[in-house]
This record gives sequence, C-alpha cells and structure tokens, in this order.
Amino acid sequence: MTAHLEAVHPVLMCRDVATSLRFYERLGFATTFTDGQAPPKYAGVRRDAVELHLQWQDAGQWAHEHDRPSYRFPVTDVDALHALWRQAGVLTDATPVRDTPWGTREFHVRDPGGNVLQFYRERGPMA
Repeated sequence: MTAHLEAVHPVLMCRDVATSLRFYERLGFATTFTDGQAPPKYAGVRRDAVELHLQWQDAGQWAHEHDRPSYRFPVTDVDALHALWRQAGVLTDATPVRDTPWGTREFHVRDPGGNVLQFYRERGPMA
C-alpha cells in the first residue's frame, strides 16, 4: 500500500491571533478551534476544503516582517471572489485582479500577520 497526501494545513505566523481570526472570518472562514487561552495563541479556520492554522509568534520572529511565504488558493471564480471581498471592505492590502504571463488570473491579499494569500484560476493553454 502506498501512502498518499490528503491535505495540507499551513500554519501562518500571527502577531495577534484574535485579530487574524477576525480578518479570516471576514473572508468567510469559520473558526474551528482555539487553544483556549485568552487571548488565543493558536487557532484554526476553515472555508470549504481549506483549513489554515494561525499561530502567535513572539517579537523575535518578526525581524524580517515581509519575509513570509505566499499561499496559493485555486478558486472557481477569481473576479467574483475579489468583488465580494472588495464590497465587504476586506481588501485593504490587496492587488487588483490581473492576467499573468504564466496563464493564470489572480489577485493577492496580505493578512494582518503579513502572510500573502494568492487566489487564482488557470486561464487555459498559454498562447
């Protein structure tokens, strides 16, 4: 029997988990758990098949605050998602939707912890 990967649950760095939870709730994620501390230091959120974990990091972890990984999310309708979040006022640190030279249509959002979330769909074969 061969083992296979079932999912990935990235752990995103946070300065303030409660603030990040509120941000992700505005993106339509539901809080699935917290560590029970007040304020929380570790929590999980879920939307559709996507689960993210949010973990508090102390000040020593923020020496290079813009040195964060990017997380890519394939979505069914990039424009509709962007419009929904723009209308909700969530896109305070985001790029416009654009077509890329590598064949995707996408936009990027930065969360309160500086993590970059990239929402995209394939446009089809590149010309």
